[in-house]
Amino acid sequence: MYPAELVKPMREDLTTVGFEELHTAEAVDAALAKEGTTLVVVNSVCGCAAANARPGAKMSLQNTKKPDHIVTVFAGVDREAVDAARGHMVPFPPSSPSMALFKDGELVHMLERHHIEGRPAELIADNLKDAYNAHC
Repeated sequence: MYPAELVKPMREDLTTVGFEELHTAEAVDAALAKEGTTLVVVNSVCGCAAANARPGAKMSLQNTKKPDHIVTVFAGVDREAVDAARGHMVPFPPSSPSMALFKDGELVHMLERHHIEGRPAELIADNLKDAYNAHC
């Protein structure tokens, strides 16, 4: 578990633009049970989350079509919520950071760590925008 003061600015990087933090398995299940589209960002303390994932997720929201709901869980902090989110992301192996788009509770698009690490935030945003345009 990472100290709360360490992850606070990393959490706020997403919550200040409207992402809802989920801390329990029940909250994850409830979020994914909602009608419409939901983007789930598995946040992380790693450098690729700071340089690529979080900026890419935020940039992706500058699109005509967007998810109805945007939520986040934090790897290494909210274990129960992260495990629940990853359970909905099967057959993809656990990775953080990662991002998943769900439509009516069904996984329709996935970005694993290897799609994020070493790629510019703009490319990640474009990938997500394409998914929004197809599913939202």
